Amino acid sequence: MRCVLIFVVIAVPAFAQDAQLTQALLTEIRQLRQDLQTTAITIQRIQIVMYRLQAESTLVSRATQRLDDARARCSQSQNQRKTTTTQIEHAEEQLRNTQNPADRKRFEEILPQLKTTLEIWTNEEQQCHTREADADSQYRAERAKMGELEDQLDKLDKALAAASPTERR
Repeated sequence: MRCVLIFVVIAVPAFAQDAQLTQALLTEIRQLRQDLQTTAITIQRIQIVMYRLQAESTLVSRATQRLDDARARCSQSQNQRKTTTTQIEHAEEQLRNTQNPADRKRFEEILPQLKTTLEIWTNEEQQCHTREADADSQYRAERAKMGELEDQLDKLDKALAAASPTERR
């Protein structure tokens, strides 16, 4: 009987320690599982934002290219309009100053063609400015979307930094 009493006195505290250890391990496992789930969700969110950022980057590149093209076309139209205006002024001056009937006839034939060309370039330049404004607006909109995605990534980065084990200490 004495042996049984000694066994009970020794076994009960050991059993209680095992139960406490088991409970602590279960709590730790549950916390690790929750941390893994949170990490998995965060990784998925980051992947989604990165995919969106990549797609938006492509859209920004296209918008940039359209804007650059529109600006180049506007510049070309403006240069052509100025060149044609200069040619008209030169032809009008030559017409006023020439005494030769053949030269006079040639300038009288050239002037209407130059003026038609000037109208074409003037219209093209006006349309070009409209296209350039549209391209600029689209570029700004895409850049704004890109900025929003970059802000989301910054927030996720800060959240991860705050949740990392090295930051907790």
